[in-house]
Parts: sequence; C-alpha cells; structure tokens
Amino acid sequence: MRNNLSSLITLTRIPRKYYQPDDVFELSRVTRLEKIPTEIFETEKKGAKKVALEIAELIREKQAAGENCVLGLTNGQSTTGIYSELIKIHTEGGLSFKNVIVFNLFEYFPLANNTKGCFLQMKENFFDHVDILPENIHTLDGTIDKSEIIAACAAYEKEIKKAGGIDYQLLGIGRTGNIGFNEPGTQANSATHLILLDNASRKDAAELFGTLDAVPISAITMGIGTILKAKKIVLVAWGEHKSTVIKDAVESPVSEATPASYLQTHSDAKVIIDLNAAGELTRISQPWLVTSCEWDDKLIRRAIVWLCLKVKKPILKLTNKDYNENGLSELLALYGSAYNVNIKIFNDLQHTITGWPGGKPNADDSNRPERALPYPKRVLIFSPHPDDDVISMGGTFKRLIDQNHEVHIAYQTSGNIAVADDEVIRFIAFLKGFKDMFDKGNKVLEDKYVEFKDILLGKKEGELDTREILELKGLIRRGEAKAACRYVGLPSKNIHFLNLPFYETGTIQKAPISQADVDIIIKLLQEVKPHQIYVAGDLADPHGTHKVCLDAALAAIDELKGEAWLDDCRIWMYRGAWKEWEIDHIEMAVPISPEELRSKRNAILKHQSQMESAPFLGNDERLFWQRSEDRNRATADLYAQLGLASYEAIEAFVQYIPIE
Repeated sequence: MRNNLSSLITLTRIPRKYYQPDDVFELSRVTRLEKIPTEIFETEKKGAKKVALEIAELIREKQAAGENCVLGLTNGQSTTGIYSELIKIHTEGGLSFKNVIVFNLFEYFPLANNTKGCFLQMKENFFDHVDILPENIHTLDGTIDKSEIIAACAAYEKEIKKAGGIDYQLLGIGRTGNIGFNEPGTQANSATHLILLDNASRKDAAELFGTLDAVPISAITMGIGTILKAKKIVLVAWGEHKSTVIKDAVESPVSEATPASYLQTHSDAKVIIDLNAAGELTRISQPWLVTSCEWDDKLIRRAIVWLCLKVKKPILKLTNKDYNENGLSELLALYGSAYNVNIKIFNDLQHTITGWPGGKPNADDSNRPERALPYPKRVLIFSPHPDDDVISMGGTFKRLIDQNHEVHIAYQTSGNIAVADDEVIRFIAFLKGFKDMFDKGNKVLEDKYVEFKDILLGKKEGELDTREILELKGLIRRGEAKAACRYVGLPSKNIHFLNLPFYETGTIQKAPISQADVDIIIKLLQEVKPHQIYVAGDLADPHGTHKVCLDAALAAIDELKGEAWLDDCRIWMYRGAWKEWEIDHIEMAVPISPEELRSKRNAILKHQSQMESAPFLGNDERLFWQRSEDRNRATADLYAQLGLASYEAIEAFVQYIPIE
C-alpha cells in the first residue's frame, strides 16, 4: 500500500533550477528577494532527512572534540519526521546522544499533571528511543504554581547560559508566524516568559490534548531574544498551509506582526521547507520576476492572470508594453506578440468552463474538460466528513443528478467528534418525548435517556466521550447527510457511509491510515465501477482529516490500476472550505446560477450541527455556507475580471492522474 500519494501530486511542473539551482550564480539570482537563506526540497521526507543529518554531524563533531552538543528542540507535526530520522541514525548508524543536552522550546501552562504536554510528546516521539541522559533533558514545567513562573523562567535562562548556549535551535512556524509561542507583537529582545495563547494556537494544539476545551489557555516559551542567541537556527515547515506565512517570514520586512521574520537579523539562520510550503515564494509562484523561465502552459496562464490583476486589464486588452514593463518580455519573444499570447490563454480558460460536469452528450467534446461518452455516467463522490460534498461541490453534485447521471456519495468518516454535546441532548430529549407519546413504559429507552443526559451534563473538561455517545453523534451527522442528499435528489440506496477505522479514535488525534481503510474503499470502487470519481484535494485542512481521506482514496485507486473500468475513469479533485484552487490549476469550472447557489446553501444548512455550534470552524469565523459562497463568488469574479463570462459563482476542479 502506498499511503502518502497526495504528497506526490505536482499540479505544476516546477523546474529544479527554481528550487535547487545547479550553481551559486543562479542561486543568488532566484533567491534575491529572500532575506533568510532558504533550502527547498521536493518532499517533507527529504527535507527532514537533511535536517537530521545536519544535527547528527554536529553531535559527532562535538563528540570528537570532547564537548557537549546543546540542542534547542520543539515538538509538533513539523519535527516528527526529523526525530524519526535521528532515531534511525541512532539505531542503524550507531549515533550516541550521551553528549547531547536538550532545552525544550516551550510547555503549556497550567498542566494538571505530566500526562499531557510537549515534554511527554517529546519523550514518546524521541527521547525514549535514544540514549540521551535524562539529566541532560531540560524542559519548562507546566505544573508549577503561577507564583513561581517568573523565577522558573529566569532559572531556565541561567541553565541555557550555564550549558554554554544553544548550538542548534530547531523551530517550527505557526499559522500566525509565531516561533515557539511568541505570538505577533512579541518583542525581539524577549526572554523566556509566560504568554496567553491566541485562538489559532489553541486550535492547533487541540490534537495533542484531545479536545479544544482541554487545551491550556497559556504557555511558557523561550523568548525571541533567547532564540536569537542560539549559534545556529533552522526553521522547518511542510505543506501548502504554511506557504503564506513562510513568504511573510522570508521575503517581507522584519515585523513584530510576523515573529519568524526576526530570524532575518540572525547571522546563521536558515529555513528548510518542501515545495508545497514554498508555493508562495517568488521564485516558485512568479519565477519570471527573478530568472528566465522554462515556460509551459500552466506557467504561462499563471503569468497572464498575474499580469491582468497587476495592470487591472482583462486578458484581451493586454499590450506588448504591459508585457515588457512587467518582466514578461520572454513571452513576446516566444509568441511574437501580446495578441497571440492573449488569445491562447483566453481560449485555454474559456475551455475550462462547462455546465456539463459529467460531459455533454451528443456534443463535440474536443475542447471540453469532460468527455461526452459514456452517458449517463456512474459518478462516485468521496466526502471526508458528512458535509464536505455539499460545502465544496454542492452545485456540481446537484447538476450531475439533474443531468441524469447515476451519482453515489461515499462519506469516508463519521464526523462524530465534530458534534457538540448540546446537540446530543437535544436529540435524546426528542427521543424521550417520542417514547412518552407512543411507548411510555419503555424502560430501556428511559434508562438510556437518563444515563446519557447524566454523562453529558456531568462531563468534565477534557473528558472523552463514551463509545455510545460517539455513536449517537455519528447518527446525528448521518441523519443530516441523508437530509442533504434527499434535498439534492440523491436516492438513499446511493449513499454509502464508510466509517473508515483511522478516524474512530474518539479524539482529534487520529490513527495512521491502514490497509483496513484502503480495503473498504476498494470494495466500494469495485461495486460501483465509476466513470467519474470526485475526491477532496484540500491539503490546507488544518486538522489533517482531508489529507488522510485523500491518501486512502488514492491508495485504493493505486491498488486497482490495471482494471478495465479504471482505464475509463476520470478523477477530479475539489477543494473544501479552507482554500480554493489557484486559477492556473483549474481544469474544470462549473458555473453556478443564483438559484443553484441558494439551493447549495440550503443543502449545507441541512447539517444543523455544523452551524454556529460546530467545534471545528477553524481560524475563519465565517460559517461554512458563508465561506463556500464567498469562495465560489470569488472564483467567478476572477474569471469575469479576466474578460470571460460573468457568472454568479463557480465551483472549480483539477484532474488527478494516477501516479505510476
């Protein structure tokens, strides 16, 4: 089973010269807007291995000199791969950590005990697997009395100084540009201190503590001044959800609004990222501004869209002067004139637009994103949670049904942890009323009502739900999904609830994807044998479930390669409520009328538990239907700005080609 195929999706062919130039001259050319040395790797695994080898080399150098190696370490998803590589070097390469002294970057406060928190995670992920001496591990104590915090912070600073300072400080970066828990506004000279956590940081920590309510309200963290005293600093980031904040830290001026930007002032700091996290850096997103380009159709489209927005003109009004004055004269040399480029890109974008997402029967499909035949098609939509289908592609979903295709929907997870306790109380109260009307003497239902009500009303902060409560929450999500499907006209026999095992942990932290997850999807695919598959390609989901669900679906497709029906199947990726496809990637754009957009909203509103009371709305305070409409309207507005037809809204899709 290949279980991380989503990381191999390359929407744009990015020439190596942009991210790993062959010579110093080209490197200085493409990185001239970057204020921190930045190394880009094709994958997280390659980047993590590079960092681990650097740390191992430093440890060995210090061992040879008879010295201790002082590391500043942090926990979190960005560093787990690095620690795995270090453990491998220890077990297979004989690297000893006996001369290593560690200072952990931060700890949550207050912690009731040592059963949760950063130190425990570091032990589980790293310390317990190497031969580091326990007395050489220094960590901030989240269990102390608040009256002792100032003294503890000062003592931590003294311990770092006593050890000779930090030789190598490893950092991640938060969504607000924070390093450690130094949130925006933190001063550059700050020492170790207590800080109140903002909502974004608490939501990011929910996976560690099981629920958002269990996350402490504050943390003790090394200050920016403490971090900047380290002899060498390496910041790592992986994934497209980090791309915007990486650009701010690396290319924008130093600002307390982006604490990571202070690394620009350090003489030996660098950033190590993968291509997804590098996506917003100029050398990746607008390479024509820093070097000569290797032009392909997608890069040309991206460049023209960028130029249109910059000069505020539609495509067909761009002139030779516009190209020459904005670094795109290479395109004039390639195509002879602005007119030739304009017509090419205008037609390219025009051909993405279709009102027939399943293909238009009895029509010339040579310039359409989907083939005309077969018609009608069998269509299978994968939805990570029981509402992603209508949130992300509700208009297309209904149109496929209205155009007589045989549509199936597969809800990959139960979504049970995203139901508030009040919703369960509301439903069991209804059930009790129903019982009292028709079966007043039913003692089993009466006892269950009392039991569940007592559990939910007496629930303590951080306490996990029982299996029966989770099943009730899953029933609520399932009922809402069925209501939405009825609304768009999907028969109940075509609704499939997969309940993939990786999700059913009862906490935000999920189990790794397994063959059992993939086998469930394989079974459904072989039953339906679809001509079209839709999957959620939204890798910016801050909770990670979308990525795991995508990996499970792609792994199943990978194992079925060679089956005749799959050779006649196209796979389309949609995006959820977090981020839309960039226009240079869009291969199918489905216009949505005002009436269809209203219908889509109504379908989303069938998911009542996910409205105002939804626990995981994320950093965006808009409700899911509002995000969806704003995003779909923004896509339509962009098409209109470029001089194409003006629609109320557009849902966008990118084709996935199975990886060999």
